[in-house]
Amino acid sequence: MKELLDFFCLDIHFPITDPTWIFFLVLVIILFAPIILERLRIPHIIGMILAGVVIGEHGFNILARDSSFELFGKVGLYYIMFLAGLEMNMEDFKSIRAKAMVLGLLAFIFPLGIGFWTNIHILDYGVVTSVLLASMYASHTLIAYPIVIRYGINRQRAVGIAVGGTAVTDTLTLLVLAVIGGLYKGESSDMFWVWLVLKVIILGSVIMYTFPPIARWFFRRYSDNVVQYIFVMAMVFLGAGLMEVVGMEGILGAFLAGLVLNRLIPHVSPLMNHLEFVGNALFIPYFLIGVGMLINVNVLFGHIDSIKVAGVMIVVALVGKWIASWLTQKIYRMRAVERELMFGLSNAQAAATLAAVLVGYDIILPSGERLLNEDVLNGTILLILVTCIVSSFITEHAAKRIATSDDIGVNEEKEQEKERFLVPIANPETLEGLMSLALVLRDEKINDNLVALSVINDSNDSVKQEMRSKRNLEKAAQIAASTNVQLKTVSRFDLNITTGILHTAKEYEATGIIVGLHYKASIVDSFFGNLTENLLKNTYLQVMVVRFLMPVNTLRRIIVAVPPKAEFEHGFTKWITYMCRLSSQLGCRVQFYASSRTLGYISGFIQKKYKDTRAVYSELEEWDDLLLLTGQVNYDHLLVIVSARRGSISYDSSFEKLPMQVSKYFNNNSIMLLYPEQKGDPNESLSFSDPRGWAETQYYDKVGNWIYKWFKKNS
Repeated sequence: MKELLDFFCLDIHFPITDPTWIFFLVLVIILFAPIILERLRIPHIIGMILAGVVIGEHGFNILARDSSFELFGKVGLYYIMFLAGLEMNMEDFKSIRAKAMVLGLLAFIFPLGIGFWTNIHILDYGVVTSVLLASMYASHTLIAYPIVIRYGINRQRAVGIAVGGTAVTDTLTLLVLAVIGGLYKGESSDMFWVWLVLKVIILGSVIMYTFPPIARWFFRRYSDNVVQYIFVMAMVFLGAGLMEVVGMEGILGAFLAGLVLNRLIPHVSPLMNHLEFVGNALFIPYFLIGVGMLINVNVLFGHIDSIKVAGVMIVVALVGKWIASWLTQKIYRMRAVERELMFGLSNAQAAATLAAVLVGYDIILPSGERLLNEDVLNGTILLILVTCIVSSFITEHAAKRIATSDDIGVNEEKEQEKERFLVPIANPETLEGLMSLALVLRDEKINDNLVALSVINDSNDSVKQEMRSKRNLEKAAQIAASTNVQLKTVSRFDLNITTGILHTAKEYEATGIIVGLHYKASIVDSFFGNLTENLLKNTYLQVMVVRFLMPVNTLRRIIVAVPPKAEFEHGFTKWITYMCRLSSQLGCRVQFYASSRTLGYISGFIQKKYKDTRAVYSELEEWDDLLLLTGQVNYDHLLVIVSARRGSISYDSSFEKLPMQVSKYFNNNSIMLLYPEQKGDPNESLSFSDPRGWAETQYYDKVGNWIYKWFKKNS
């Protein structure tokens, strides 16, 4: 190496200390490590760690582990734990909480118990070291989760149980880590454990109950993506710093910050995309490379003790997770392939394992030894490597079997109706709200289901309109691109804006239109405006007329007012699907107000198709006067009023008073006026009395009415 540098007359000394070259080499590793490791079918996380081994002082000594690696490493570690909490699907956890709790507890208890015994009797470690090392076996990271998404089985109950179990297991592991870390940060006394528990409870409550309202207030006032990103990162480090102040590990605070901000950062939002992008592109790889630089390969392969420790760690981790998955399958009488899927998802060790080993490695005992020595540190790398590979292969095999099974079409959305939203854009002030709604309503499995439209009047000032139209469409495209969503932008000239919208909807086979609520410019101006009124008269597509007074992601509840006979409209199940999807993406409750018969149909459909939705059913006696709902709709709620076009089955003369009532009672609320689709599929076999078909109607009547009676009896 030195001769080669001398040949090119380069005066470079190792390890390199120049910041420019350090950062360049790190970027080169981040760029090429995944490319090379992908061909070898090795997880990217292992590639970063192995690269750190090669360039570190125990490898070719190209780079030293200086303060930059310590700083970025700390940020990366917090980032891993924050994203682990942020990406938890809390709705899945609530719907299968019992099964997830059982798997999480079993996946924590068995590896911990088996690991503690082997650490004491086979590895001859002390009690505290054995407990911390055993807790590392219990934790797991959803490295293989992208595989189930790729196969389209992420709604399988086994996947939901594994995801929910991760929240339980990792939380318990972090608590063990926090206790042991706190034990060596303060004075041990008789009241140490009491104060430790109190500090965890008090500080955890502060984070859980103060962070969400602060974040909600901030997101409502500031919409700039950069400002929001900086704010979120400040909250993460505030949580981590508060934990360190009371003697805990900062990773617990970062994890809690991710959990409490989960509902305010939808997975399809630009902010979520920015958080994942920056973390995965820089901070987390920097942290992983720094971890690899700690590894001493000579110790790993030069001492029989290192091989022994690594072997015990791998066997205990795999066996403990398999027992937990096997017992969960037997308790709930699940299929063998579901057990395989749970085992595949729950045996990969990564984030929490790295956190635990680094905390233990940094703790110096009174004797001068480390709580977790180099044998454990090096063994952990092999543990991560083996479990990640095993997890990937087992999950791939199980996911393929489930995706190709005979009953997958029946149980997992066999019929996928084509959908495409058309979003006409004219006002820059409402553009972001309309796009945010479209992004959370769209089906994530369909790539090209969003179309943004700007219609330009063919008039004298058409050049100015064209420039304004181009800016609006560019902004809409930026919002969609920031969430990795394809958006088709259309700009067209037309003498009549309504005609332009209708022609575009037909050309692109739109199934729904999202428009902003008209702003009344004068007293004589109508509530909807000519454009929306003409649109409703000339199309049978579903139309959503919306007005948001705050960002979509800060809404706390969805209130849906449904008129009598709404169940007879052709688009009945479609708009319920969108309400359930909106509730799931925003992590909030949806409350339906309707007649008892209509509530039976709504609850029956939700129990059949979207039983994970947090739905509440309340009887609305008088539809004529929406004043009854004013006490139920708060400023941070979204009021959805399901209306109907004149001449439709559910149309009522009281709809004529709807604009006046909305202006009078709900002028300070976010509103959606929803007009369901009326035109049915001519190929669909329908009964005369119910446009949804006899068989489906019988199901709703039987199941839906029974569910509603149960709710009414127990409410």
